[in-house]
Amino acid sequence: MPLIDGNAIAQQVLQEVKTRVAALAPVVPHTAFVRVGDDPASVSYVNKKQKTAAEAGMKSTLHLFPETVSKAELFACLDALNADPAVHGILVQAPLPKHLPETEVFNRIAPAKDVDGFTTTSIGRLVQELPGTFAACTPAGIIELLRRSGVVTAGKHAVVVGRSLIVGKPAALLLLGKGLDATVTICHSRTKDLAAITRSADILIAAIGKPRFITADMVAAGAVVIDVGINRIADATRKTGYRLVGDVDFDGVSAKASLITPVPGGVGPMTVAMLMQNTLRACESALAHAHHDAAH
Repeated sequence: MPLIDGNAIAQQVLQEVKTRVAALAPVVPHTAFVRVGDDPASVSYVNKKQKTAAEAGMKSTLHLFPETVSKAELFACLDALNADPAVHGILVQAPLPKHLPETEVFNRIAPAKDVDGFTTTSIGRLVQELPGTFAACTPAGIIELLRRSGVVTAGKHAVVVGRSLIVGKPAALLLLGKGLDATVTICHSRTKDLAAITRSADILIAAIGKPRFITADMVAAGAVVIDVGINRIADATRKTGYRLVGDVDFDGVSAKASLITPVPGGVGPMTVAMLMQNTLRACESALAHAHHDAAH
């Protein structure tokens, strides 16, 4: 059971990003983070993303709004960021308060700056396999983990458990795409005889948000298992009173898998690394367009 070390692979990606960022000087790739309210998870995610951006030599700014912000006020901010040529990427941290419809908020972001890959345009471009599309950072990170771990995807059966717009659907689309060429099955809470399907997977991606849901009897010997879950469970032995576990029962499944991602230290660091890569690409593409426009 070799571990797929997400921390080490994320560091490789970030090192490559840093080198490409340095080559763009004096231009500095710049992401604007928009956070509504003070959800503790959102605060820590945005802090982590800002810290990583700084390490990669990129600039980030944070735009904070109270829970009560009106849609009009939030949209005015997004419109200003869309119009600002010095901003290359825009990320609205989810979850948002109930009165702000997520899809509508995401769709207010200019597709060229949609480094999170959540706009209707980005998802449509992903379906059409158009070059230069921003894929959502977690699925993009999963693909990078597989690629850099030497996992062959062509002709393999990939089973994705979970159909969210953030992970399940885009992960399935990427695996299905030309070049990756997997045969993909998507399962979810209404799937009949889930275990029979997951057992047929060469590559199993668990993204359902249920702690240790995938058990050893649901996995074939030699399967590659990618665990996207981050679940807090009570643990009296820890200072915090909890610990993080994935959607996979690691102890049982790791005995059967040929490769497996741990939680934490698997998919998580890749999500942030791919966000940096997307921001860099947004900046490079803005520069290419500016150059092209100047030449005409």
